[in-house]
Amino acid sequence: MKNLSRKNRRRNNFRIFVWTLYDFANTSYSIVVVTFVFAVYFKETIAGGKPIGDLFWSLGISLSMIITAIISPILGAVADYSAGKKRFLLFFTLLCIVSTSLLFFTSSGAILLALILFILANIGFEASLVFYDAFLPEITVPKNYGRVSGYGFAMGYLGSLASLALIYPFIQNNLIKESFPVSALFFLIFALPIFFFIPDTRRKRPQKISFIKIGAQRVTFTIKHLKNYKNLAIFLLSFFFYIEGVNTVIFFSGNYAKSSLGFSMQQLIVFFLIVQSTAIFGSIIFGVLSDSIGQKKSIVISLLIWIATLLFAYGTSGEGSFLVLKFSKLFNARAFNVEKTTFYIVGLLAGSVMGATQSTSRSLMSKLTPEERKTEFFGFYSFFGKSSAVLGPLVFGGVSYLTGSQSYAILSIIFFFLVGLIFLSFVNEPKAEEINE
Repeated sequence: MKNLSRKNRRRNNFRIFVWTLYDFANTSYSIVVVTFVFAVYFKETIAGGKPIGDLFWSLGISLSMIITAIISPILGAVADYSAGKKRFLLFFTLLCIVSTSLLFFTSSGAILLALILFILANIGFEASLVFYDAFLPEITVPKNYGRVSGYGFAMGYLGSLASLALIYPFIQNNLIKESFPVSALFFLIFALPIFFFIPDTRRKRPQKISFIKIGAQRVTFTIKHLKNYKNLAIFLLSFFFYIEGVNTVIFFSGNYAKSSLGFSMQQLIVFFLIVQSTAIFGSIIFGVLSDSIGQKKSIVISLLIWIATLLFAYGTSGEGSFLVLKFSKLFNARAFNVEKTTFYIVGLLAGSVMGATQSTSRSLMSKLTPEERKTEFFGFYSFFGKSSAVLGPLVFGGVSYLTGSQSYAILSIIFFFLVGLIFLSFVNEPKAEEINE
């Protein structure tokens, strides 16, 4: 009996490891394409370094997020009805991998081709997360949701570090385009295990049936009956606002470092290494913490750290800011150098809660979601997360344009975290034993 129990534990641990490998795999796309290499390549090479490059990049992000936000709940409902998450996961994974590989063929002036490929790749990446996240309740029990979700995000940031190490020689030798298919291959290799070792329950359904029609009907029914899921609806509203802040920081941190602080590519790599490294530890620590004190309290702590981080970033942005002048005098250093150095500290603080906020939110979502509609509701979770990624950048850009200062734009992000905190206070977190395991 003990041997059987030990065997089951080993099997469960192996399934959890395989599941986290997908996080390890897909962050090669997010760090290389969205956050760092392709984002800079698009502005400086494809758009010729012109300001309109920022506009096209924002449009590409917004359009891909809007499309994903619209289709995610329907796809989730379809997957719940047919119980075929894995095939949807495979389709969108391959869409991202193939489109990322084809970015190799982009060059100076090929804005339309680059945008089409990026939009397709980003839809594939973001939509795949709907089905990947929905596997969480199937590989572990509710009392371990926090730490397992945290392990996933930690593995993701490990994947980011591995990806940066892999493509660094390409960047050094100015082989930027070659890094895109390398990133795609990394994604493919480490994503494969989830399709071989994680089971996917399938239900037999009538052959002649429109899955899209069924999906749309189920989503419409859920929206009409949201009053029956009031607690979940409040959490999704809270999530919409605070993840808005997280997404905006992710989208603009590299841009701010390069445009406002004049970071070189090497300095950007160091900055992202700091963020990714602290994110690994933050994800694990908050994963364990959330299982001990609860997901809701852990999210509250992470949001308070976010607010403190942004206040520090605001206080150290600009050579004439109070904190920069204070540090300059204290350490007898040039104000500009102090401003650049303190931004590394901002990266360290932001990294400590970047993965933690997202992983703890995912585990709380797993607690709040009804078993029979889990993928559908993770579709709504994706909808709120992706649609929020449209508003935040617009607010940041608008404030920056109207005030002529990115400092005030940084301050504006705090609003999203505060509103998210307010709504989160009304969410009732169920205890693990109250959930059907």
